[in-house]
Amino acid sequence: MPSRIKRRGVLRYRASVTVQGQMCQKIFPDASKDTYREAIEWESRAKKELEKKLSQINMASLLVANWANEYLEEAESRFSSCTFKEKKTAFARFFKDTGLQKDSQIDNLTLAVCRSFFMKQAKERSGYAANKDRKNLGTAWKWGMENIEGWPKGQNPFLAVKKFPEERKPRYVPPEEDFWKAYENTDGQDRVMLLTFLHLAARRSEVFRLTWSDLDFSSNRMRLWTQKREGGHKEYDWLPMTSDLREALLNWCQERLKQSTVDKEHVFVCLDENTFCKEYFGKPFTVRQHFMDHLCKRAKVKPFGYHAIRHLTASILYKKGYSVSVIQAILRHKSPNTTTRYLRSLGLEETREALEEGLRGPARVLEFRKTIEIG
Repeated sequence: MPSRIKRRGVLRYRASVTVQGQMCQKIFPDASKDTYREAIEWESRAKKELEKKLSQINMASLLVANWANEYLEEAESRFSSCTFKEKKTAFARFFKDTGLQKDSQIDNLTLAVCRSFFMKQAKERSGYAANKDRKNLGTAWKWGMENIEGWPKGQNPFLAVKKFPEERKPRYVPPEEDFWKAYENTDGQDRVMLLTFLHLAARRSEVFRLTWSDLDFSSNRMRLWTQKREGGHKEYDWLPMTSDLREALLNWCQERLKQSTVDKEHVFVCLDENTFCKEYFGKPFTVRQHFMDHLCKRAKVKPFGYHAIRHLTASILYKKGYSVSVIQAILRHKSPNTTTRYLRSLGLEETREALEEGLRGPARVLEFRKTIEIG
């Protein structure tokens, strides 16, 4: 309802309308009865116009394309580039396979549409791949519920689809001698980098973003940053620096001081000056494609990647008798179950040996019955 206010010594009517937290007002020239009726009519018109405007805004927010773009924009700032790429790819695959148009409403994302999409992924790719898309898209739906006005109430259609059975192939972990064969085919920065992967059981992104400020030579420790954990928050852990790794990094530090044209903050940067790497020269690594493939080929060993070295470190430590809790601390897993999955790469023969030794009963003589021949 209009209210009377005094403005510049004159009594006037003020009309005011609020819809969904949005307010608009108008001050009228006097406080007469005719002006009062005019103010009431203005409030009625203004309310309808504001409701229509906000409805259009909400409808635009509830388009699947706008939802995806808004979520991915926030995800890019919160998560690592690898996780963001995974989420973006899941959306691209979903839109392509379902045929949903950019102007489709959120209400069109029904349980039937989602189930059909995941079943196709499970059939053409794998149950594990389908479950991964299910997790990423389900998380995006939760974000919409928390951040977009007028979001549909009820179940999350992505997570309402039951998980698919997974038949995941074990990740290849190279024999320790294959790692050293590859290591011997490197020098300079590459050799130090491989040693860093092995001695820290580090992820690729953790090594690539390593800076000199993360190295504490006086206390023989190193700081690793990760964004892989829940929420995408950047966290760090301090790990001991082995004597071999410390010596290698100190020597590499001396070499880097001689290089004045490259990035001085990061430990490892692109030093290849060929045509393909020219635009990346002197900058910290982000991907470094094909390096391990080429290295393994030169060493004449079965190809393995950076993450396989992380598995290898866990395997070596386990074989030497270190407990799962110690290995969990080195791998920086929050759950010991994750560490246990890493240790499955040790192979069946060690399991067989453990069963033989652990379950061996007391020695006893086995008696065989004599065979009686009937003539």
